[in-house]
Amino acid sequence: MNPMSESPPVATSTTLFPALNASLAGQALQVDVSARGVTLSHAGEAVLGLAVVASLDHTLLYHPPAQPAVDNQEAHLILTALQAWLACYPALLSVDIQVRATTPGLALLHAAGWLQAQGTHHYRCHGAVLWQQPALWLPTATEPCPQLHVNTAGARHPLRPPAPQTTFYQRFIPWLGQTLTLDPVDLSRDLDAFNRWMNTPRVARFWNETGSLDDHRLYLERQLADPHTFPVIGRFDGVAFGYFEIYWAREDRIAPYYDAGDYDRGLHLLVGEEHYRGQAFYTAWFSSLCHFAFLDDARTQQVVCEPSFDNRRQLSNFDRSGFARIKSFDFPHKRATLVSLSREHFFQEHLFHPLAAPRGVRPFSRS
Repeated sequence: MNPMSESPPVATSTTLFPALNASLAGQALQVDVSARGVTLSHAGEAVLGLAVVASLDHTLLYHPPAQPAVDNQEAHLILTALQAWLACYPALLSVDIQVRATTPGLALLHAAGWLQAQGTHHYRCHGAVLWQQPALWLPTATEPCPQLHVNTAGARHPLRPPAPQTTFYQRFIPWLGQTLTLDPVDLSRDLDAFNRWMNTPRVARFWNETGSLDDHRLYLERQLADPHTFPVIGRFDGVAFGYFEIYWAREDRIAPYYDAGDYDRGLHLLVGEEHYRGQAFYTAWFSSLCHFAFLDDARTQQVVCEPSFDNRRQLSNFDRSGFARIKSFDFPHKRATLVSLSREHFFQEHLFHPLAAPRGVRPFSRS
């Protein structure tokens, strides 16, 4: 498929890839995507571009920074431009890059495996590889915690890193035209919304956590104090819409019910605001939670969930998101179905994009 034949993506704002702003001394980048290619601008001046080669499918001509940049900076700019292109044209599994001469940034990306050489002055970027680059989505990306096994309440597991203290995932969603962020719970800011959501009958049916503000303050304090899990608030363009728990499965209550890997992650899910329900939003936030789980530690090979066995809507969503149903089993408090998503399946099948266009939304374009 020729990318020129698809609906052209909209030019994006400086909020598209804010995790990389620091690579330009803290100044905002503008990322403009059109059918002609991608341009990165800084203070009104174009600093880097990828232009469509009209005679060649899936091929962009690389225009390096006008001013010499340190290798690391140029590499970040290249990855930003490539991510913008592949995010707006999700049907593409890879994109080819032609260059007039190899630059230090290109050489660095090639040596690190992010770009594959296809011949002289010719590289290829695979989407499944690019989407495993933490720096594009994790504003505070760090090296994984060194492995040291410890014991907690009889469970042997690797030492876990501290939970994030600020926004830890940020992604522009082309089919919504909004930016999704994942933040750690802040009791002074989030308690009222959490209390309201938990007392909603739709939520209470599956969470069974109705209660007062004090009850929910204690609940969240326990979550914040537990090193194997951390509570998360999801936002679209700064508006809180849902609550999630991301946990290490090895030391969780789920571990006795399957052969949990050292770095398996699990999720508990809650969309509190009615306006943010539906396929268009679901495909954005759920794929992003899974994406974070795999990006946070490259040793994570599996994400698991344990919805109630009778939650047909949620199980259907898991099916459409690439999860496999493993088995049903009995917790002390509910009968659950174990579902699982492998790292290989998530990236190889490009499940960071919707499998189909969200219902009622023209994908990857904005009028």
